[in-house]
Amino acid sequence: MSESTARQQGFEESALRIEPLSYMEGVAMIVGANIGAGILGLAYGARKAGWPVLVFFLILAGVFTTISMLYVAETTLRTRKPLQLSGLAERYLGQFGSWLMFASVVINSLGCLIAYTNGSGRILSSFLGIPPAVGSLLFFIPAVIVIWFGLRATGVSEKIITSGMGAMVTMLIVATIVGPGINPEYLKFSNWYYAIPVFSLAIFCYISQYLVPELARGFAAKGSNILWLPKAIVTGMVTTGLLLTIVPMAAIGLTGPDKVTQVVTIAWGEALGQWAFFTANAFALCAMMTSFWAVGETMLTNIVDRFKFPSEWDIKYRLIALALVAVPPFLIAYSGLVSFVGAIYFAGAFAGAIMSFVPVMMINKARKVGDREPEWTCGWLAHPLIQGTLIFLFCGAALYAILDALKILPHGW
Repeated sequence: MSESTARQQGFEESALRIEPLSYMEGVAMIVGANIGAGILGLAYGARKAGWPVLVFFLILAGVFTTISMLYVAETTLRTRKPLQLSGLAERYLGQFGSWLMFASVVINSLGCLIAYTNGSGRILSSFLGIPPAVGSLLFFIPAVIVIWFGLRATGVSEKIITSGMGAMVTMLIVATIVGPGINPEYLKFSNWYYAIPVFSLAIFCYISQYLVPELARGFAAKGSNILWLPKAIVTGMVTTGLLLTIVPMAAIGLTGPDKVTQVVTIAWGEALGQWAFFTANAFALCAMMTSFWAVGETMLTNIVDRFKFPSEWDIKYRLIALALVAVPPFLIAYSGLVSFVGAIYFAGAFAGAIMSFVPVMMINKARKVGDREPEWTCGWLAHPLIQGTLIFLFCGAALYAILDALKILPHGW
């Protein structure tokens, strides 16, 4: 998109290029980012608390994460220059806020990418009989290639693969219900003693706050519509919530909580037969791939923004940023320091805390000093009572994770 076209839309060009996205590509990016490691680890993480507890926290986390995303959306629409989250935080909260937001992006992204590295290696190892590390390397090739080609390639790829994921999960759920069936007793069980860690997992599953500036860039381009931004956020998050509810329901209802595996599709597929084993784990690989693309693209552009690279398309700087995205999660995943579910639990808790109060601070400041008239605002959703509840819930989950790590409070699984 040319600089003159960007200015006609009320935005300026920056080191981050404005590239067009369709409405469905934007929705697919949100769903693709969310439906990754989280959906695969939810059933295992909730097996002691039970499915009803999981559903309660999925609704709670989904509503408040969507509100947080809408705060970021309004902040973005009040800012003439396209910036990533760390850049927006610097614009409205100064250097400390920027580094805090960048830390949140890195912590959450690393948690995601470590889990995808770990999970993809396990699945490809079971498929092909190869070492998990080799399986992870095979997964990384298409993952990194799409990120290299940027926002437009990510949006198109997300739309294609997400459609296939929908077909596969529908097939598996129907096969579960009409085949061996779901045992209602497995789904009725609940134990609130183990509830709070499930909330941290649920927060992690709605990780696409970081995508909002990316979507704003895409919808600001010629041929797109900036008013698609809040609509795409709500549509993508509702779709995510439905999938996050249904997949653990089918897996726990079929196998029972005691037989759920950390990567849920392994036990789920085995219980349905060989065809389902391959289908379920193909779904898992696609889920991790789409989320890897979205999270990796977001982390890359945050690196460009935070370290003031001259352009995201300068080859030298793009290679540096991509190496920072791809190499650390692989090394950590095979260091033995963190498990699949552990990675998403702690990433969700700590990054979720930062993504509660920083967007609140940004939107409040942007309403005072923003340099652009927004096409859309949050309205009553930005009421101080709602903002305070958001901060209380998400920071409370992070505090629990600290006390959990210190063995003061019960571990969820």
